[in-house]
Amino acid sequence: MLTRRAALMGAALVAASPYVLKTSVTAEEVMDTSGAAPVDLSAMTRRKVKLVAPPFVHPHEQVATVGPQIVEFEMKIIEKEMQVDEDAWIQAMTFNGSVPGPLMVVHEGDYVELTLFNPPENMMQHNIDFHAATGALGGGSLTLVNPGEKAVLRFKATRPGVFVYHCAPGGPMIPWHVVSGMSGAIMVLPRDGLKDHLGQPVSYDRVYYIGENDFYIPRGEDGDYMRFADAGESYSDTLAVMNGLIPSHVVFNGRVGALTGDKALTAEQGEAVLFIHSQANRDTRPHLIGGHGDLVWETGKFNNAPERDLETWFIRGGSAGAALYTFLQPGVYAYVNHNLIEAVNLGATAHVIVGGDWNNDLMEQVVAPVEYDVAHEGRSALP
Repeated sequence: MLTRRAALMGAALVAASPYVLKTSVTAEEVMDTSGAAPVDLSAMTRRKVKLVAPPFVHPHEQVATVGPQIVEFEMKIIEKEMQVDEDAWIQAMTFNGSVPGPLMVVHEGDYVELTLFNPPENMMQHNIDFHAATGALGGGSLTLVNPGEKAVLRFKATRPGVFVYHCAPGGPMIPWHVVSGMSGAIMVLPRDGLKDHLGQPVSYDRVYYIGENDFYIPRGEDGDYMRFADAGESYSDTLAVMNGLIPSHVVFNGRVGALTGDKALTAEQGEAVLFIHSQANRDTRPHLIGGHGDLVWETGKFNNAPERDLETWFIRGGSAGAALYTFLQPGVYAYVNHNLIEAVNLGATAHVIVGGDWNNDLMEQVVAPVEYDVAHEGRSALP
């Protein structure tokens, strides 16, 4: 079991050893950049952004109207128990209290400046690894904070696209923190906005962020899911399930049903909706039942031309993708992981409720279900 004392002692030893920080980069995966030449960004404008919880995204411009800026974000690491299903709870580790963490949006050429807080009431050491960043460990070593500490990281957004970020505090803590909820995404838009396969500008009316998580909740001897007092207590039992590579739950935005019922996503007929989908740990296959991916950046990188008219697309574990679809019909659409076992049995399903007027030219129920004459009708359909 990883106790609070053991976790804090381990964190303290790392923090208190400058020799390790400066010389054991390979062994400890830590870095000291204090000797690097400073960069003068004093002439650049700054803009503060308040993050919002997924599936929603903070206000932003699709096309940049000013030059590159330093975009300031703040995130707090929150360790808390979260309900995953009616009978299942997890000792979650989160960015800003949500699973996934908030989607951050900037433009290519902007500087992302994040202040990361690890409150003193937390048990664990944490950090953040940005897949969008350039530099060893994605900033993970430079943001390694113990409870009661904060760090500020700045990086230049040099590549447009959608990218994963996640906690990576080192060794076996990395997968545990990730599958306990500590991942999110950042979208770096081209300064002149998104382009279609012909290089023509495209825009979206709404944007939703769907973060997919695989959870590994252990069961007790009675067959019920176990519940723990804190994250440290959950470690050894959770690790045993993790190492079996079979998740107990695969969910969107933190729990079964998080994006269904009264929490379903909404849109209107004729609106173009951009879906950002991330999975920090496992491969997944998003599919919109009744719709398509009009334009899909399957690998999530906007320098690449989008694919068109996809029925299902593939998101590699540790990456994010983007799909744009204009809804042509009203109704309830299911957005699922098209491993249907994971969608139906383990929880990876969302709903999009679209308002508007039905178009029979696109789909029509010619005859509603009625009984038929079994003796005479449909015989040609039989083997």
